[in-house]
Amino acid sequence: MKTIVLTGGPCAGKTTALSRIVEEFTQRGFAVFTLPEAPTLFNQAGVNFLTSDKRLFIEEEKALLDFQMQMEAHFQRIAIADGREALVVCDRGTMDIAAYMPHEVWQAILDETKMNPVELRDKRYDAVIHMCTAAKGAEKYYTLANNTSRTETPEQACAIDDKLIDAWTGHPHLRVIGNDTDFDGKMERVIAEIAAVMGIPAPIETERKFLVDMAGDFPEGSPSYSGGMPDFGNQSEIFQTYLTNEDGVNQRLRKRGENGHYVYFLTEKYKLDGARRIEKETQITPSEYISLLQKADPSRQTIHKIRRCFVWKNQYFELDTFLEPKLPHMLLELESLDENEPIEFPPFLKVLENVTLDAQYFNANIALKK
Repeated sequence: MKTIVLTGGPCAGKTTALSRIVEEFTQRGFAVFTLPEAPTLFNQAGVNFLTSDKRLFIEEEKALLDFQMQMEAHFQRIAIADGREALVVCDRGTMDIAAYMPHEVWQAILDETKMNPVELRDKRYDAVIHMCTAAKGAEKYYTLANNTSRTETPEQACAIDDKLIDAWTGHPHLRVIGNDTDFDGKMERVIAEIAAVMGIPAPIETERKFLVDMAGDFPEGSPSYSGGMPDFGNQSEIFQTYLTNEDGVNQRLRKRGENGHYVYFLTEKYKLDGARRIEKETQITPSEYISLLQKADPSRQTIHKIRRCFVWKNQYFELDTFLEPKLPHMLLELESLDENEPIEFPPFLKVLENVTLDAQYFNANIALKK
């Protein structure tokens, strides 16, 4: 069973995408469950999220968060009981709630409910698909006519879209799908991304990789660079351990988290014919992680790195600073099905070299003991 969030700004195409997801993956033999948008259910039930009563607002948002988690848990139990390979698609998820309130209010809710972003964002979902609002790049198609509850101007839609991306930034499998193709192309990208998560053979995505250093122009709101790392994006700590191969399958353990909270994964990769591969990533328990560490490849050391995830021009970047083994420069990565797709690099990074095909910068080789 895989659980995926489909999110995005107003007039992004989510309703059509949900319909196509059901059709496509039901035909492939999966049990498909689509969860409704919880805030819409609350609105229809008479909850006023625009209330000026701050005490009431916080209680509403706490109830919404609890309802979202309970709804997901119930459908996941049904999906498991079904017995088939299952896909649970959430029309928005827990972190969407954070995008509609000031940060200090969201932090207060987290503190009161004893939750944290790693639990709510990284641990709950196998992937997050963000569909950009039509107000970004497809303005002539932005409309209020097909949704009576939609009232946002194009400018407001773009602002909400940005806040949603920011709320989910840091998830290891966030995919931002823009409007650089026609609508059918946008739908095909959604299907392709979910197929990859489900372990369906697909064209190999190119992990485009660049050696970079920091430059002087940082994102708005960031402190100026003074020898340390500027404060931008989402920061995670990663411990990556390679296991001894079994039957030609490459296996990797990853411990990832922030502020003392971690989530654990086992990733298995193997190629099929031609340019196809299967990559399966399974969330495991801390105990399973400790047990699997006993199979660590003795010729490789565990990689320890700090990863900053951020979105620039609808591209999801991952910027790694290697602590062990230490590298003199940082590595910038992004995934793409088209290796020739143009990249808009952010101005706060100085690109030194394209090392996509340079084997010495493959993580498995970086881990080799000298």
